[in-house]
Amino acid sequence: MDEIAVSTVVYLPPEEIYEFLVDFPRYADYSKHLRDVRQSGDGSPGTRYALYFSWWKLTYTAESKVTDVTPPTRIDWTITKDVHAVGRWRVEELDELPEEAPSDADTACRVFFEVEYDPDSVSAGDIDLPRFVSLGWVIDKLRPVLQKEAERIVERIVADIEGQPRRVELTIHSKPGS
Repeated sequence: MDEIAVSTVVYLPPEEIYEFLVDFPRYADYSKHLRDVRQSGDGSPGTRYALYFSWWKLTYTAESKVTDVTPPTRIDWTITKDVHAVGRWRVEELDELPEEAPSDADTACRVFFEVEYDPDSVSAGDIDLPRFVSLGWVIDKLRPVLQKEAERIVERIVADIEGQPRRVELTIHSKPGS
């Protein structure tokens, strides 16, 4: 399994962050490659999403489902078609404000975006590839694109949720072997 995990500090209470994160269709506004999101459900477990991606010469629709929620700290999901992948948003309230906190901040949370996926679970028949392009080549090229996309989404969400842009310090988490 490969893993993508990005976190940053957001200066809002966990309840406000959670309500923002559960509004998943809005994510297309933050992503370079996510073109559209269609939702079936209210964000609770069982809610399904069709995620329309476009990168290079490829287009792909990922299908996901919310598997569990623990308001205001966690949203778990799984991809239900073509690739074995699971992920989550986690919100952990901090006991103390970081030194670099804005002067008007009274609370802070670390927000995590985490995805685990098995690139070997995708088969060439699952994705419409251009002629002479191998699935292995696409997977190798996609790994850094996925990491950058996760970073971009988190940075843009922070600016929107806090109501103003600021320099966002991202922490990239990885586990051995990924």
